[in-house]
Order: sequence, then C-alpha cells, then structure tokens
Amino acid sequence: MLKIGQLVVRNSRFISNIELKRTLATAAAGQPKVETEKNKDAKLQPNMSFMANMFRGELEASQVFPYPNVLTEEQRETLNMFIDPVTKFFTDVNDPVKNDDTATIDPVTQAALWELGGMSFQVPPEYGGIGANNTQYARMGEIVGAHDLGVGICLGAHQSIGFKGILLFGTPEQKKKYLPMVTDQGRVFSAFCLTEPSSGSDAGSIKSRAVLSADGKHFILNGSKIWISNGGIADIFTVFAQTEVVDQKTGKKRDKVTAFIVERGFGGVTNGPPEKKMGIKCSNTAEVYFEDCKVPVENVIGEVGDGFKVAMQILNNGRFGMAGTLAGTMASCIKKASEFAANRLQFGKKIQEFGGVQEKLARMATLQYAAQSMAYMISGNMDRGSQDYHLEAAISKVFASEAAWYVCDEAIQIMGGMGYMKETGLEKVLRDIRIFRIFEGTNDILRLFVALTGIQYAGSHLKELQKAFQNPTANLGLILSEFSNRAIRSVGLGGIDLSGHVHPSLQDSAKLCAESIELFGRTVEQLLIKHGKNIVDQQFLLNRLADCAIDTYAMVVVLSRATTSLNNKLDTAEHERLMAEAWCIDAYDRIQVNNKKISNPAFHKLHEKQSLISKKICENEGVITVSPIDV
Repeated sequence: MLKIGQLVVRNSRFISNIELKRTLATAAAGQPKVETEKNKDAKLQPNMSFMANMFRGELEASQVFPYPNVLTEEQRETLNMFIDPVTKFFTDVNDPVKNDDTATIDPVTQAALWELGGMSFQVPPEYGGIGANNTQYARMGEIVGAHDLGVGICLGAHQSIGFKGILLFGTPEQKKKYLPMVTDQGRVFSAFCLTEPSSGSDAGSIKSRAVLSADGKHFILNGSKIWISNGGIADIFTVFAQTEVVDQKTGKKRDKVTAFIVERGFGGVTNGPPEKKMGIKCSNTAEVYFEDCKVPVENVIGEVGDGFKVAMQILNNGRFGMAGTLAGTMASCIKKASEFAANRLQFGKKIQEFGGVQEKLARMATLQYAAQSMAYMISGNMDRGSQDYHLEAAISKVFASEAAWYVCDEAIQIMGGMGYMKETGLEKVLRDIRIFRIFEGTNDILRLFVALTGIQYAGSHLKELQKAFQNPTANLGLILSEFSNRAIRSVGLGGIDLSGHVHPSLQDSAKLCAESIELFGRTVEQLLIKHGKNIVDQQFLLNRLADCAIDTYAMVVVLSRATTSLNNKLDTAEHERLMAEAWCIDAYDRIQVNNKKISNPAFHKLHEKQSLISKKICENEGVITVSPIDV
C-alpha cells in the first residue's frame, strides 16, 4: 500500500481514481465529484468548487463572486448580542497568563463559559444551544483567537470536533440524549478520539478495536488514543475503532473503521495525566484508554464501517473555524506591533517611518485580511448549503496557521527585546500558534491532499477526452469544443476573464489572478501528461503546485471581498483595495517562481540532491559532518 495514496489506473496513463485512504485520510473528507469505476454510471451533480475547477484551468465563479453575505437581520442581532458579553468575559473574567502558568482553566472561568453559551454555540435551540450558523461561529472564533488560544482549543475540541459528529450524523435519538448534555444544561465536556501511538497522519492504521458482543447488543471497545484535547475532562467521546464488516459484494469479512459515541460512565474508560506542552497549556491534553468498554450498538455514529467518512467530514467541517480564530489572533498581534511602531523613537524617528517596518506591517495586515476573507468566504458557502468546500477549507487551515506564525513572529521582531519579554504576551501567542500547523491534519499532508485531490478532478477530464477519441464520431462535439478552447487560448484570446466580477479599480489585479489560474491549469495538465500515475510520488512538485493553489485562492477571495467593500462604499474600502492590490502583486510573483520550479530541470536536480542528503542523515541518525577543527 502506498504511503500517500493508491492509484487505480485502467487503460489510461491519466489518473482515474486516487484513493486517499491512508496518509491523506486524516486530511480529507468526502469524495471529489468525478467519474470513477465505482460511480461512472451514476448521474453526478457538477462540482461547484472554485479550487477543483481551477485544477482544470477553468473558472467556476459562483462560490467566490460576489463575496457571500448570508446573515439575516435576526442572525446579525443575535450575533451582536453575544459579541459584547464574550469580549467582556475575555477582558474581565478570563486570565490567559494565569491559565498558561497553571496549565488549567479554573472552575470559575469554566462556569462563565458555560453560562455564556460559548460551549454550545452551534447546538440547535431545541437541545439547549444557541443555534449559530457557521458564519456566526467564525465571528465568535475571532474574538476567542484575539484573547486566548488555549481556551479556544478547549472550546473547539468540545464543539468543533468533540460532539460535531452527533450534530452532523446523529440519529434523532442520539441528538435528543447527548446534545443537551454538552450545553449549559448538562455541562459535560466532549472530546474527539482519533489519533493513536501508531497512527498520526496515517489514520488508516489505527489499532483500537470494537467487537460485537454475542448477543448483538454491544460493541466491546479496546484501545488507546493519544494527544486528545479535553481527554482528561471529557465524559462524552467520539471514538474511532476498527470493526469487522462483511463486504456486500464478495461476502468476505474485512476491517473497517466505525465511529462511536462513548460515555465515560460506560466503564473501562480512563485517562493519563495531562501532557506538558509547548503552548495551549490550559487546554487539557491526555491519553485516553478503553478497556473492555461496552458501547451500545445504538451509539454507532452513521453506519458500521463508515467511520472514515464521519471523521473526515467532522474535520473538514471545522477547518474554516481555524482561519477565523487565527484572524483574530493576527489582529491582536498587529495591534501590539503597530502601537509600538507608532510610539517607539530610534535615530530621531518613530520606527513606523522606516521602510523595513512598513514592509513588515503591510505584509502582516494583508495576511490577516486574506485569512479572514477565506474564513467568511467558506463559512458563507457552507451556510448556503454548499457541499463542495473541502479543498478551500484545507487551504484556509494551511494559510491561516502559517500566516499567524509569520505575523506573530514579525510582531515580536518589530518590538525587539520588548516583544521577547513575557509581559508583552507575544511569546505565549507564538507558543500557542505553533500547534495549528500540526493538528487536525498537518499542513504537509493537507498540501498533498489539495494537490492530489485537485489533480484527480483534472485527470478525470483528460480521461474523458481520451475515451472520446476511441469513438470520435459519437463524441465529436466534446473533441471540437476542447480543441477550439485550446486554440483560442494559444493565440491569447478567450481564456479566464475576471473583469466582470471585480471592481473597475481592481482590473489590473484581476488580470494577474486570471493569468495565474490559466497558468495553473496548464501546469496541472503538463504534470499529468508527463508523470501519469507516478505523479503521486512527486511530492517536491506537488508541494509547489499546492503553494500556487493557495496563493491563487487567496488572490480570488481578497479581490471578491474588496470588490464588495468598494461597491458598498465602506469606510475601509480604499484600504482594502490597497491590500488586495498588494497581495495580488506579491502572490503573483511567488506563483511565477513556483511554476518555474515545477518545470525547470535544475530544481528537479536540487530535489534529487536534497533527497540524497536526507537519506544519508537518516542513516547516520544525525549530522554527518564534523567540526572543521576536528578533521
């Protein structure tokens, strides 16, 4: 079994099906809507994802233009009712320094969180929650991220993933029983139990096992899970374990993952001591053990054997929230750095007048703007009922987590020694931020997920064209259409045109974005033609491709948001225009560089050398060279 994914290619050198079942399983949810051997006869709905279509070099604008505005007046009023109390909680009740020093959230603070409704923001009102949609949840995440990421992890582990499976897939009976428990009514913490000692990114290798009892009434669960947020304080767990299922086609038995709702009260559920971590110290992280735990059959989430689908939908459904939360964190960092720059005198000038500081602050602001724009773009599409947001959600997690690290690090740099001091608060933020590039799908895995899933969608189109040539008379329309489009593009006509979607003042930026989309589509096609099924092994190229995709998506979302602000004549519109223009110039340059790396043999040789260096270091289990004076 391949580490990155299995490819099934039948009568074609193009990819017909990339099964992201192992390493990519933790990163992905839902199958891209392309024709595979399994569903080729099914009538599929068109994939409306902007990113998926960009891999074909095509523009699908419906989910990016215009910028979504999904809240009703009543929903805005409900949201506004919570903003002041939540902000007041973080300024008057919560003490992030104390939380960090004691590595706990004290009972008074916990009680205040429950009373606010912050622990059950998305639970429907009929079960005791607030009933917030995704956009409202993203706004609350911003406030949390601006104040205390440790508390944010406790909140997110509880509702973004802890009981999210019950919300998404629970039966009416499961919802009626468990959702009131995780609200202020029951004040019971929940946790999401997927990772094991032997399965991190490779979620398919989990060893926990659930065996159906002889009377068919219970599953007997045994196993252990590590690094579980809320693991030591939760009483309700969403647990994933291997179960034996019968293949309906072959009649053979095989293991498949199943999701369960497990109560600590079932017995056989224990946990280890809280882990000592670099950051997010006040969030409880512990190993959780299951020993002969009797789980009623009615506590299966979804169907037996559908655990991967459940796990990945939960993770995908919550990733946009990280972008919202970290946008709040970045805003807080920028505020500290800009206040310092506006008042600090050096060499007879305030440091805000120095070009180096201006460059830092401007880039920090554009990164925050892009991450925030992604969060609300995705949440808006989700609230409108879209099912085609998985690539965009993965991109938002990667982008926001890396942008937040950069912004906080640069804020410290601007403030110099003062920024390094604990008193300023940025050293805690830097420690807290680091985990976001690791958990809920590492950024390395998510980059491969974005690249390979997009390539799968593009490859299905090329395979369709290849099949058309086997019967050209019957498929003449498809063939002529394809070659007509290519011929038009080759002479500089036709192609991607964003001019009708963006504000007149952003036309130059729109051209850079359109050119990037077209270049991206050509690059994907060239990679498929050159490497075929072996593209899965070209991680060096896939990472460059993913970076191009991330930068281009960021271009689109800032153009869309700035256009809406300009059209509505918001007070911030001109500033947003400047940030959108700056981002597009900066991103366009990186996209050009990464495309050259993909096609330039010199960079391929660089990777070959890096691969050899890495192998030697691993063989030696450390640096091979010695100090020059010891030679």
